[in-house]
Amino acid sequence: MRLVEPRDKWQIMGLVEDIRISRAPALGFVAMALVWGCFAAQVPVIKAQIGASDAAYGASFLVSSIGAISAMWLAPLVDRRLGALSLALSSAAMVACMLFVSFSSLIAVFTFGMFLTAAASGIADILLNTRLAESEALRGRPLMNLNHAVYSFSFAGAALVTGMAREAGFTPVQVFCIVTAVIWTLCFLMVAPHRHTAGEPALSAAAGRVIVWLAGLVFLVGFMAEQAVEGWSALHLERTLGGGAAQGALGPAVLGVTMGIGRIIGQSVAARLSETVIIAAACTIAAIGTATAALAPTLTVAYLGFAILGLGVSVVVPISMALIGRVVPQSDRVAAIGRASVVGYGAFLFGPSMMGLTADLYGLRASFLMLAVMLLLVAVILVPVMNRRLRAGRSSGARPHP
Repeated sequence: MRLVEPRDKWQIMGLVEDIRISRAPALGFVAMALVWGCFAAQVPVIKAQIGASDAAYGASFLVSSIGAISAMWLAPLVDRRLGALSLALSSAAMVACMLFVSFSSLIAVFTFGMFLTAAASGIADILLNTRLAESEALRGRPLMNLNHAVYSFSFAGAALVTGMAREAGFTPVQVFCIVTAVIWTLCFLMVAPHRHTAGEPALSAAAGRVIVWLAGLVFLVGFMAEQAVEGWSALHLERTLGGGAAQGALGPAVLGVTMGIGRIIGQSVAARLSETVIIAAACTIAAIGTATAALAPTLTVAYLGFAILGLGVSVVVPISMALIGRVVPQSDRVAAIGRASVVGYGAFLFGPSMMGLTADLYGLRASFLMLAVMLLLVAVILVPVMNRRLRAGRSSGARPHP
């Protein structure tokens, strides 16, 4: 089973055309990357600003992530009401809420601000991926990996620049005032009309619903791996291995760069290998990288581990998103991506709390080792189940995918 029909060659001009086709979602991913990349590089200073322990800091995300999960159920309504402006307005709201977070000096205020930010980000995430799924169906070529690569490279750049800004004495408020101005300017270019497509899904309706929930579990572990590096790698590098502020910021930056590279590669690989083969291989590679970072004796080895993790986990969520977009009808696409995302965003609901509690009890090395085990479980248990469901769905009478 292939995501799209193979192309003769993967060329730079093709990438430029793909970016042109998906300009509005691509800019939306840039906006999201600026918000979370700048936040990730400032985790140590924001954590100190609110005076939170590892466990308390992680627990604050338990509350704030409820905002993302709850808001995802509203995504179809937001999409219908705001139409072509939905991407722009959700992105503008997201950065405004993060600006509020940057003013926080109390953990209660921080948690409330993160609740609002996560809610806006969750809606934007679903809408971005839905617009891409529509474009993929219309154009007959993969776009998910490329646009998620835009996010990764932008995230890396934001983390690096923010790390340098920290070294220069910039406060979180100053950084996010600049970021807010940039994103609000980009919003004028994020108008994205809905693109209606014809055709039947590759699987029966019942099988498609099962795949949506299974893909949600893949999202869960993939997002957990990304969040662990974004939220905890700087602390691991600075506290466990003795790095400075700029060296700590390199953790999320390395993740962003290698995830971008992995997704550019995935743009080509997605047309040649089945989704489940890619997911299994990617999770295995990511597990190796996570374990390497966890056990690293030096900063260099830790960077290598985070790089391997980034290459592996980079394609897990985009490939799963594309699979959902193909196996459900257009009328159910926003809701289906929303349902899977609700499951996946459980990573932001209990992932930080799990990482924080484990770090408090056994250290950050143990937290990352636990994540490596979860990635391996996806490859050896969840992917075979998904394969069986895909085969059953194709044999149940649905028209086969070409």
